[in-house]
Amino acid sequence: MSAAVLQMLLLLVIMAALVVPVGNWLYGVFAGEKHTAPERLTYRLLGVNPAEGMDWKRYGLVLVVSNLVMLLLSYLLIRLQGLLPWNPAGLKAQAPDLAWNTAVSFMTNTNWQAYSGEQSLSYFSQMAIITTFMFTSAATGFAAAVAFMRGLAGKSGGNLGNFWVDVTRIIYRVFLPLCFVLALVFVWQGMPQTLNAYATATTLEGATQKIALGPVASLESIKHIGTNGGGFFSMNAAHPFENPTPLTNALHILSMLLLPSALTYAFGRLLGNVKQGWVIFGGMLVMFVGFLGMTYSFEQAGNPILSKLGAEQTVTATQAGGNMEGKEVRFGIAQTALFATTTTAATTGSVDSMHDSYTGMGGFVPMIQMMLNNVFGGKGVGFINFVQYLILSVFIAGLMVGRTPEFLGKKIEAREVKLVMLAVLAHPLSILGFTALAVVTPGALASLNNPGPHGFSEILYAYTSGTANNGSAFAGLSANTPFYNLTIGLAMLFGRYLTLLPMLAVAGMLAAKRRTPANSGTLPTDTPLFGALTVGIILIVGALTFLPALTLGPVADHLQMVQGVVVK
Repeated sequence: MSAAVLQMLLLLVIMAALVVPVGNWLYGVFAGEKHTAPERLTYRLLGVNPAEGMDWKRYGLVLVVSNLVMLLLSYLLIRLQGLLPWNPAGLKAQAPDLAWNTAVSFMTNTNWQAYSGEQSLSYFSQMAIITTFMFTSAATGFAAAVAFMRGLAGKSGGNLGNFWVDVTRIIYRVFLPLCFVLALVFVWQGMPQTLNAYATATTLEGATQKIALGPVASLESIKHIGTNGGGFFSMNAAHPFENPTPLTNALHILSMLLLPSALTYAFGRLLGNVKQGWVIFGGMLVMFVGFLGMTYSFEQAGNPILSKLGAEQTVTATQAGGNMEGKEVRFGIAQTALFATTTTAATTGSVDSMHDSYTGMGGFVPMIQMMLNNVFGGKGVGFINFVQYLILSVFIAGLMVGRTPEFLGKKIEAREVKLVMLAVLAHPLSILGFTALAVVTPGALASLNNPGPHGFSEILYAYTSGTANNGSAFAGLSANTPFYNLTIGLAMLFGRYLTLLPMLAVAGMLAAKRRTPANSGTLPTDTPLFGALTVGIILIVGALTFLPALTLGPVADHLQMVQGVVVK
């Protein structure tokens, strides 16, 4: 077994080993009834009653309204940046369309950045808006997942819990402790954590250069723990201040997978059926490993066009050393492939390489994972999306045997199926609809830096990333224009709420139903067989929905590469 495979295997084993202890910890946070002193003080400041139970309508309304208030506040602060403190570089406010895109991006936990962090945002903006939103937006997604779990467990009627309690507990008991420890490790590894002015250096040519610093370590910790992804610097986790060593690279990867994977076990505990949680975890892991294998193999094989260059080289089908374009030499292809697969599986958006430089099929994997949006997923949304396919699988299986479908002892009726299909269809409608609009808009096409299939991939990736609330960029697309700032902002909103709210309604409806005792005709959903059925349906639905568009982009890009065609 090669050292590269051992690297990837070791990190996956560590992630799997943490599922049970972290899952038990999350279960204690979700199921606990006592409130700590800081939590009680927070409830008093917010003027909320922690004992109030909320049905799905009330829970969803509070979630949307609170997010809207944060959106307006962040937009205002970004537009007033030039007047606010902690701005040593004297940076001006972002333009209205860019400020809108930035505010929506971080409010929806997308963290798409159509700007260079160190050149556009002050220390105050990085902390008060970006880092703060990384806590609140991630907590909002996890809170929705917790409410969804309570509804499926169905132990308290239509009560899904209290939004304010869930968000406060997740921030105080989960995010802050993990991020504090992780930030200390990052500082130890060489990440800056300072409010001092930018450093001044003299280059070898004698010129003076300003080197951006700032509170980087604190942002990096919540960036990955909360599956956020926004970078302090424009180069994101490829920047040595954000990702200085192989250890920090490995910790970034583990941090992105830590909570999404553990949520599956916490759900099993909350449901009283740990096997059901393991089925969900197993389905996610199988897809993740399969996609990781694709990314690594295609990037390691390299570009056959480059392997033919140079008279002294033998014409071979593989490129010596693999495709290292756009990658950090200090991480290599193994850790880079694992990082790219993880960041798009966990919808984090952090990158330690440029996905635009990947081979056609190497770039195919990040896109398809965001299109599926349930391979672990981030912010709790990946879990919700996987369960929606569990319900869809039960419905399809029920049609095949002529029986009313049941899930977790609750009958699945027409209204639940309609809401599930709304959530399933909203995702591709946003991705494909906005992509189609962009490719027929001359001004949008002017932002491309590459022609042909690769240029189409850049547009498709941008709207996929926005709709999946991922935030990573394929690069090569100049997205800081009014058209892209507006449309990608809308894609973020559609992707966040048109998938989350319908599934919250499904959970509320199931919670209000009586549990039906299992009998000989009940289809068990906590078996490996049903998990395999669900994975198969996910892949089939994903292929039928997205394969035509992917064929025009990364698949065509790969075929041109194999044939030695260079598009100019």
